[in-house]
Amino acid sequence: MKIGYLKMKKTITILTPTLNEESNVDELVSRVSKVIAEHPKYNFEHLFIDNSSDDGTVDKLKKIAKKNKKVKVIVNARNFGSPSSVLHGLKQVKTDACIHIASDLQDPPEVIPDLLKKWEEGFKIVVLVKNASKENQFIFYLRKIFYRTLTIISDTPPIENSTGNGLLDRDVLNILRTIHDPLPFLRGILVQIGFPIGRVFFTQSTRKQGITSNSLYGLYEHAVAAITDHSKVPIRLLSILGFILSILSFILAASYLILKVLNWDSFEVGMAPLLIGLFFFGSIQMFFLGLIGEYIAAIHTRVRRDVLSVIESERINF
Repeated sequence: MKIGYLKMKKTITILTPTLNEESNVDELVSRVSKVIAEHPKYNFEHLFIDNSSDDGTVDKLKKIAKKNKKVKVIVNARNFGSPSSVLHGLKQVKTDACIHIASDLQDPPEVIPDLLKKWEEGFKIVVLVKNASKENQFIFYLRKIFYRTLTIISDTPPIENSTGNGLLDRDVLNILRTIHDPLPFLRGILVQIGFPIGRVFFTQSTRKQGITSNSLYGLYEHAVAAITDHSKVPIRLLSILGFILSILSFILAASYLILKVLNWDSFEVGMAPLLIGLFFFGSIQMFFLGLIGEYIAAIHTRVRRDVLSVIESERINF
């Protein structure tokens, strides 16, 4: 007698990090629920990880989770920073795939079917890429310049104009669980993994409600993390520049010495030797600081550890 087995539905987790998004969570859940209803072949759950909001976000999420057991909530004990909070959330996902979208609705939930389609085509990583944006144009072009620069200097160039959000397969989530980084640059990590990456292009809308938690200092911090984690070029440029300047300073100093010897009475040295000596020794110091930086970068790459990642204060519907 042959026994037939029912084909199990694949399970998808939609991960949404929040920080003071009280005015957006209701619309977000409504739009996500509408998209989910149009794809009955999957089992969905919606996981929120809140980075210690100080408005009514957590209270709203608790009310939503009470009505809908498919909605899960993690509340962090304090604000551990967006990158760490997102990575921690990804590590909690146990389903076949995770779709990571922002809570401010700038990543429209309506792109979820496009992400799933790319996943069904075989891509283990699918990223959202902005082909245009209605956000502040200065910030948009500043990001664009930064990612082009990072592409040039990085060993593993990130995807330009990627939001860092998208779909990750279970295999990728298992890899992320092995990563311990206090300030992870997810866009770079996904490229480093090496799987082919699918792209879903969209036009990013403006934030409708609330105030963004991405300050200029926060953007600067992300940029520094991206550069130090994925490129040694700045350190090497420092070494090269210091070496070149030391040679030029030595040649200039030797030239002044020769001219003084040949024209002892008519050639006045003045302050030039002092300035040359200052620049010479400064360039030598720069060279050796760069050399020391090379060693520190190598040590940093090999022994970096995450001392404290994210501490949770509460879990709901787990």
